[in-house]
Formats: sequence, structure tokens, C-alpha cells
Amino acid sequence: MRFSLSRTRIVVFAGLAFALGVLFASSMDWTSSVFAQQQTAPKPRTEEVKTLADASNAFVSISEHITPAVVSVQAERDARARTTRPRSQQQIVPPGFEEFFRQFEGPQQQPRTQQSSGSGFIVSRDGYILTNNHVVEDADRVQVAMQDRRVYDAKVVGRDPTTDVAVLKIEGKNFTAVSFGDDESLRIGEWVLAIGNPLGLDFTVTAGIVSAKGRGLPGLQRTQYDISDFIQTDAAINPGNSGGPLVNARGEVVGINSAIASQTGFYSGYGFAIPISLAKQVMDDLIQHGEVRRAVIGVGINEVTPEDAAVAGLKQIAGVKVGSYSGDDSPALKAGIEPGDIITKADGKAVDRVSALQRVIRAKKPGDTVEIEAMRYGTRKTFRVKLTSAPKEGAVVAAAGEQPLESASPTNSRLGISVEPLTAEIIQAARVPDQYRGLRVAEIEPGSPAEGRLLVNDVIVQILPEKKKISSHADLTRALEAVKRGDYVSLLVYRPVRGGGGTTAVVNLKTADDAR
Repeated sequence: MRFSLSRTRIVVFAGLAFALGVLFASSMDWTSSVFAQQQTAPKPRTEEVKTLADASNAFVSISEHITPAVVSVQAERDARARTTRPRSQQQIVPPGFEEFFRQFEGPQQQPRTQQSSGSGFIVSRDGYILTNNHVVEDADRVQVAMQDRRVYDAKVVGRDPTTDVAVLKIEGKNFTAVSFGDDESLRIGEWVLAIGNPLGLDFTVTAGIVSAKGRGLPGLQRTQYDISDFIQTDAAINPGNSGGPLVNARGEVVGINSAIASQTGFYSGYGFAIPISLAKQVMDDLIQHGEVRRAVIGVGINEVTPEDAAVAGLKQIAGVKVGSYSGDDSPALKAGIEPGDIITKADGKAVDRVSALQRVIRAKKPGDTVEIEAMRYGTRKTFRVKLTSAPKEGAVVAAAGEQPLESASPTNSRLGISVEPLTAEIIQAARVPDQYRGLRVAEIEPGSPAEGRLLVNDVIVQILPEKKKISSHADLTRALEAVKRGDYVSLLVYRPVRGGGGTTAVVNLKTADDAR
């Protein structure tokens, strides 16, 4: 009994001690600290979030600074006055771009007027505006709306379909204008903002990075003078963004948003912008001269393939391959440049691709002289080319080899092709000049050296660099017998186009290792 009473006293004293301890801890604010640590996650240190906060504030500042200079462009066309343009004048649209450009076309049952929308941005305080040509092309009336809801009638100062740049003008003064940046110094991975009016959502800002530079879009190229120098970004761009600015992290415009790569016509990860240096040059010409004074060297150009580099004797697969001349008055022809030459330098600057050469040449004016360095079958050549003006926009060259001109009678060769002599009917239909008459490519074997490089209906004219004329199958057989199996062979080909005429090209092939 005495033991049980003592145990009871111990329990009571222990409880009183715990209670007094809790009260003491509470007075010292220890309990709230313990419970807070159990219930709330620790906050990140200030230095850990400063960079992210700075980036967020930068985006906010850029948006607030640029958006007042962005406009919504509304173009109106009289459907009754418009007629369907011939195929040669229609814009060629690659797969996946159809829905994007369909917003600028009317339905089958055309209404009285057609309307399209896009974006633009003010580049001067007196009201000059840059946008895309395809936004205002054929428009009878153009209006622009500001962020503050003011609406102005706009005059189309000029358009350039080749670069897809257009210049508008509104009356007024003291407008908020953008500042231009240096697109050439842009780096892949750099942050950019796209601002515009996508899908009717006015003055939308999206962020991304520069995902590539010097990007060509072959499906959008209608002539050999169209640009292959787009800035690629993953900032979300949708229909309605066309003509809006692409802005760098310093709040400077570096491009005009122009196109998207999509299977649906809506954003799926990649958009393309015209470099602002090119757009500014076009704008200045349109304002000052009423037309674009574009300098050219007078040849078609293509990217270099591994076969081209091997034949030219290049250590790297880089440069620009010369194709056909623009005509008998081609500056390149007069200077001595030949089809198949690989241009490696222009005006002292290395050119590793088509876009790099275009940047050098477009910085010049017609009449300027440019030094061109090229490789020709292992020999380095230097030329001085006096640039000329690009021809006025005319008929568009259609893709070659889309339809066979005549059924074939196959004759196999080591290149994996079937050839046949040109008939009078083919010569007349394709308008093949006398100097380009040779053997027509009738069939191409799958998996052969020629697959993807030669086209059905190409006319093999010469074996280079010896310039051996190919007039018969025997000529081709003898020429190929002199080439070791697995070695390279260069062919000068004439490539007919739909509607007559054609272009020349140099095709470098690696012959098959085994007999066919």
C-alpha cells in the first residue's frame, strides 16, 4: 500500500514537471519554432532566387517597353475584284504550312470582302511600320490598331515578296518606336520574346530561345533569290503573329516573326523570323527608292554535300556550291566562276553555308565588286565579281522532275540510273538548248548512288572536270570506265522545269562499289 502511494506521487510530480516545462518553453517561444519547422518548408536563400527574379523582371520590363510599339494589322480585300492568280505566281507552301497561310485566302464561296489579320511594329516616331508582305499582299485597305485602342488607316509604302517584308505608314507624330538590335551577334540558346496578335489574342507575349540560325525553308522559296537565313525560335508563334517583332534580352528587335513549322497550322515547337538587318535594308530601299535594290552574283547556289566536299578537295563539309547561271550576262559567268565550284570566302569572310553568302552579298549594292574564293576540283581559285541587280519578280521556277516527259527504255549504268537519248518531242517540250543536249535520266534505282541526287528527266550533259560531252550511252559508259569503283564522278546536268526552260546543276556522285 505504501509502495502504491509512492508510485502515484511520482506520476503526479512527473506530470507537474512536464506542464511547467511546456509553460517555460512557451514563454521562451521555443514551441512555435519547433512546430513551424515541422509544418512549413524552408524558404530558398535570397541569392538562390535572385537570378530567376531578375530574369522575370527583365521580361516584364521588355514587354512594357515594346508592346506600345506593336500594332494589330487588319487587311481587307475586295473578293469580287480579285481573280485567281496563275500557278506560277501563287506562293508555294510546304507540307504543314497550308493552314497557316489559309487565313489569308478566301473560302471557295468568296464573300464580298476578305479580311486577314497579322501584326506589325512601329520603327519611327513619324509612323513607319514593318510587317510581313503576306499579311498585306493584294489588300485594298489596311488598318492598324494600337494597344491603347487607337485605330489608323495605313498606306502600303512598299512590299517585297522575295523577303516577305512590307512597309506601312500611318499619319501622326511622336509614336512609340522600337529600337533595332544586331541579329548577326545573336547566339543559339539566347532568350527572345515574340510579341503579336495570335489567334485574335491581341498583344500577346511569349518567351523562348533562339534554337537555330541561318535556317532555310525550301518550301517557301519561290526563286533562287529568296532568303535562306531565318532565325528559328521555340517562342510560341501562331497565325496572327506574322509581322510582329522578335525581341532579344536587351529589349531590341532582332527579327520579324514570319512562319511556323507545323502539321496543323498552329504552334508545335518552332517558329521562324526574318533577320532585322535584312528587313531594315529592304525597308530603307522601299522608302527611299520605291523598290529593293538587291545585288546578286548571278548564279543559283546550294548547300554542300559530303560528295561535293570530297570532289572539291575540302577538309570540311562547308561552303556554297555554284549551280546554274542566271543568264548570259551573269556576273559570275563573266568573272570565270563555273558550275560545281565551291565558294568558301566572299569579301574576305568565310562562308560555310548559303545563308552566310547571302549575308555578305546583300550588304552590297549593284555595281560593287566582291572578291570570291572558291575550290575547283582541289584547286583554289580567286575571282573578282562585279555585282548586278536582281531581276524583277517574274515567273516562279517550278520544281523539276515532277512528271516524266516520256516513258523510258531502261539501260543500266554504274550510277544506278537508266538513260535514253533525247527525242525531238522531249527537246521541244522541255525547250532544251543545243549546248545542253545529252542523255535523259529515265529511271533511278532505289538505293543507288543517284537516288536523291539526280531526278527523272535530268539531262546528263558532261562529265567534269574534263568537260567530256555525253551524247550517247556509249559516251557515258566510256567515261565511267575511267572512274574507279567507289570513286567520285561529277556530272553537269540540265534540269528541265514545268512549262519549258530549265537550269543547270553539278551533281557529284560516289559510284557503286560493285557491278550492277
